[in-house]
Amino acid sequence: MLFSSRSSCVLFATWGLLLSAAPGCRDSSQPTPDAGVPSDSGTSDAGPSDSGTPPWDGTYTVLEELGDGTGDPGVLSSCAVVPQVGESVAGGCLDPAMFDLSACDAPSLANVPKDGIFHVRLREESVLADGGVEGSYYTVTMGLIGDGGPSRFYYAPVTHEERDGDSLLLGIQKTSRDGGSTTTVLAGCEARSNRYFTGCFARCVNGRVVERATADADRMLWREGEQESSGGLHLVSETYVAQGTPLDIYVAKNHAYVVSANAYLRPGKPGGISVFDVTDRRHPVLEKVISLPDDQLWNSVWTKGDALYVASQDTGIVVFDISNPADPKFVRRVPSSAPLAVHTVLVDGDRLYGMGLWPSSNTLVFDVSKPLEPVLLQRLAFPLVGPYDGAHDAFAYQGKLYISHFEGGLKVVDVADPNDMKLVGTYTYPNTTAHHNAVGTFAGRTIVFEGGENHGAHLRVLDATDPAHIVKIGEFRMRPTTSIHNILLVGTRLYVAWYQEGVRVLDVSNPTKPRQVAYYNTHRETDPERTEDVFEGAIGIRVPGDGYVYVVDSSRGLLIFNQL
Repeated sequence: MLFSSRSSCVLFATWGLLLSAAPGCRDSSQPTPDAGVPSDSGTSDAGPSDSGTPPWDGTYTVLEELGDGTGDPGVLSSCAVVPQVGESVAGGCLDPAMFDLSACDAPSLANVPKDGIFHVRLREESVLADGGVEGSYYTVTMGLIGDGGPSRFYYAPVTHEERDGDSLLLGIQKTSRDGGSTTTVLAGCEARSNRYFTGCFARCVNGRVVERATADADRMLWREGEQESSGGLHLVSETYVAQGTPLDIYVAKNHAYVVSANAYLRPGKPGGISVFDVTDRRHPVLEKVISLPDDQLWNSVWTKGDALYVASQDTGIVVFDISNPADPKFVRRVPSSAPLAVHTVLVDGDRLYGMGLWPSSNTLVFDVSKPLEPVLLQRLAFPLVGPYDGAHDAFAYQGKLYISHFEGGLKVVDVADPNDMKLVGTYTYPNTTAHHNAVGTFAGRTIVFEGGENHGAHLRVLDATDPAHIVKIGEFRMRPTTSIHNILLVGTRLYVAWYQEGVRVLDVSNPTKPRQVAYYNTHRETDPERTEDVFEGAIGIRVPGDGYVYVVDSSRGLLIFNQL
């Protein structure tokens, strides 16, 4: 059987690429604190040199790289779509006769809740010319709404819904300007519990079937058997962030700077930055909210001394003076020559890096020896391999910049000489969506913890000691439809913001076998403004070394935990 996996381009084209935050990064064996100022003593994100010995002795077995997802899941349901691809449907795609449900346990569909957030896998199967079978699957989202609907499926409002004790049919009909029509429909088959159900899926264009698939839907409750938290990770405080959709955080001078985008989960709410005094971590105090009318897509934030840098999808990097930390003052935008879409920022020593998505799709390198006066040194640009390729995020370590270049994979760049920065290694995998990474030294080897951003994206552990020959030596997965987001390495602990999976803390002292030691489930269906979107939940994370973990949840806002 051949197998291929594809993601929803519609989702990534809209907002998937706009949601990331830069974690800690260090570029020397004597790192500065994550918080960026001497008064905020902290632990380096990269950890002490050689932080992995003992117990790991540096030996490993190279693992096969299969990409994100867990491989072909096989047929997902016992129902079937009756018409073949290419056949016309007399009664239309919304006709229940489209589906053969004779092998289904229809009464069990009573277990499907009236309200719930689901990730839905769709598994297509087609017969090849040589008689073989090609299977392909991808994941979409669904939000069931019992009262005050409509429900949502496949990134659109449901226009036709039939639900009773032993049936479930969701349909979306769209008419194009030329009078054509597209119908998307999902029919339930059986539900073994209120957490999971199976079914069949079809898509018709102008009355003709163009896609047919079996399906399963996994409800985004806490993982079965889990509680709200485990391993001693406790919530110290929770503060709602009203400004736009909160995406990232940086902590400096006893203040937390939370940046937000202006759309996505909260349409109509302007983006900007919310400044919280966190001197008392149990009671953060909102000091100021900043929003610039012409600059709304703020996605990432970092500080150095009295300078605060904000990555803007609208204008580049916005520089503020935080000599008074409660009252940031706008200074300038860089680069000044032309507005560029900058997705994330990070500071390493006297370097400021700005990772840009389309249309620039490059990495900007600045000298910030004078923090409030960045000077552009270089633009790192690489051939793009797809329509969504571009510098998504990066991590600096020991003279190298590890750029998560989305479709282009992990790129290792020697940046020691600002006049001669060169690519020295690349790591890609099937359906690459390289989003974020963190690097440290374990048993004398350079180890990269890497994660994509897509349904099924998970943690992979790479040996990049020889950047020209990077290999996978370990991995850690959660559910096959959720996406990892930000990764933060503190000593031998890896702190991960994992969207619907909340915060996960892994012991990586043996990087070939990451082991979960604590978690906190931040995602709840009933949270205000919670949606079915895959890029939703725990998104930004910082561990500045003050004894606390700071997390941004896209719905709940600023969450502060104890540091383990």
